[in-house]
Amino acid sequence: MAGQAVQSAAATGLPEGQALDPATVAANDAYTARLHTSLEAARSLWLRYEADGVCTAHQHYAWTEGIVARLMPKGADVLIVEVNDAATGAPRMLVPLMRRPAFRHRVIEWLSCGVCDYSAPLLADASPWTRQSAQAAWAAVRSVLPPADRINITGIPQLISGVANPLALLAATRDSLHTSFGLAIDGDPETVLKRLCRPSFVKAFNKDWRRIERLGGVELVEANTPALVELIFGNLVRMRLSRFRELGRFDLLTQGTVVDFYRNAALEGLSDGSVRLFGLRVGEALIAVQYLLIHQVTVHALLISIEQGAVPNVSPGLLIMGKLMSWAREKGFDHFDLSVGNQSYKEHMGATGSVLRELCHGITVRGNAVSTALEVRNRTEVFVRSKPRLLKTIQGLMRGLRRLRGGPE
Repeated sequence: MAGQAVQSAAATGLPEGQALDPATVAANDAYTARLHTSLEAARSLWLRYEADGVCTAHQHYAWTEGIVARLMPKGADVLIVEVNDAATGAPRMLVPLMRRPAFRHRVIEWLSCGVCDYSAPLLADASPWTRQSAQAAWAAVRSVLPPADRINITGIPQLISGVANPLALLAATRDSLHTSFGLAIDGDPETVLKRLCRPSFVKAFNKDWRRIERLGGVELVEANTPALVELIFGNLVRMRLSRFRELGRFDLLTQGTVVDFYRNAALEGLSDGSVRLFGLRVGEALIAVQYLLIHQVTVHALLISIEQGAVPNVSPGLLIMGKLMSWAREKGFDHFDLSVGNQSYKEHMGATGSVLRELCHGITVRGNAVSTALEVRNRTEVFVRSKPRLLKTIQGLMRGLRRLRGGPE
């Protein structure tokens, strides 16, 4: 890796009295970088960026703390890179990464472990980034990273709260196969659906809501106590796993550690409102559950689960999503993020899509070979999913294999 720790003002060109910390590398004329190998070491700086800078809810300290405590794979290292202005020492961003062992190689990834939709650095402020400044900042980051065989950063949004994401500006970054969707919301909460969503969605929502009201006692319930969190989250897991088994799809909630992570985050979110959990209840029965992350003016809709067939000819998912949009606007939020995925209901609602980017490439010969193989696999999966009959056949085969192995269907 380029660069050695530089400790004198004369060597770095910094003003007198601003010599670099021994752990800091003067990577180039524009930026310095410092590597933190524990979350706690970056805590005070991280919380300052979270409060006064620009980030997404997926980069909240509490969320990341749960990742490190509960989801880090064996042998993985925390790599949090602090990037500062080389001339003034002013903070610019924090980049949360991890290095983990993979099959006969080591890979540097986002500090996500599968529970962050977005890979976005925490920016010190809303100052604009250019391709040139982003490239120099990334060079600073690379200068302090430990050896690895490849870099695999996915889910890179092009904007962070309206500010260009420096990762998305890098020359090596490319468009991914994934898209995120969201809606800007404003005005009267009572009319937010009628004003902002597609007429076809509004018509379907109103029709389904009238049908469900005839059953009596329909209510949007927020999990605002530990007991309600346990109840509603338990239903989310049950309904989601049942649905995914039916579809023949894998879900992270099959892993106990991931279930514990989301449950714990929801319980901790009771204190600051950063995580919200809602259920749509008809009588005493929950028919849909939605798990939300909150940051400043944005609501991120993460996990959704529905009781399929609970009410004939009604879509519980669309109903809870529509009610939560009105709730979000009533609480003063102005953006409703529908997360990643090309599910048809998002366009049906009228959400705007944005292609996510990725930074995936080899560093060593072995890393290049692995990156190429993964690229082939990913594009094959996309091709299969674009062919419904082929997808259905493969899903049937996978269910058959699980039965032969004695596992759940």
